[in-house]
Amino acid sequence: MKARAVGIVAVVAGLSAAAGAAYHLWSRGSDEQAAAVERVLQARVVDVQGASQSLEQWRGRVLVVNYWATWCAPCREEIPVFVRMQERYGARGLQFVGIAIDQPDKVAEFAQEFRVNYPLVLGGVDSIELLRQVGNRAGVLPYTLVIDRKGNLVSREPGGVKEARLEQLILPLL
Repeated sequence: MKARAVGIVAVVAGLSAAAGAAYHLWSRGSDEQAAAVERVLQARVVDVQGASQSLEQWRGRVLVVNYWATWCAPCREEIPVFVRMQERYGARGLQFVGIAIDQPDKVAEFAQEFRVNYPLVLGGVDSIELLRQVGNRAGVLPYTLVIDRKGNLVSREPGGVKEARLEQLILPLL
């Protein structure tokens, strides 16, 4: 009987230690993720006219940051969704920002053709590194971040994101 009790105590102790270790790893990952989001918000980017900006200017809004390129087929498919959603929910505090891994003239032409109604900025090598830091290890495009009003990362969406999925993510945040 005593051996069984000792065994149970050992199992409980082992599970407790494993839970503690898992929590430590999870909380450390959360801290690293929060720091990466801060770097995204504070990073200097350039708009298509060449003016330097940071995403910090939209802190306090529900921010959807989309890394994309004009040559990327899934990017081209999802941008009309973003345009509709910016129009529909912008007044409620939603802000889309597109970070193009592309050339300024192509981005400006694309914005006009697709009637993009949200800011488009240009990202370089440093933007690609930030992508990796927020979880896009493979560097796929498109890659979309949803950040709440407090600056917390709510979701990372690799590949094209569908309108229903995006609404499911943002509506509770508005």
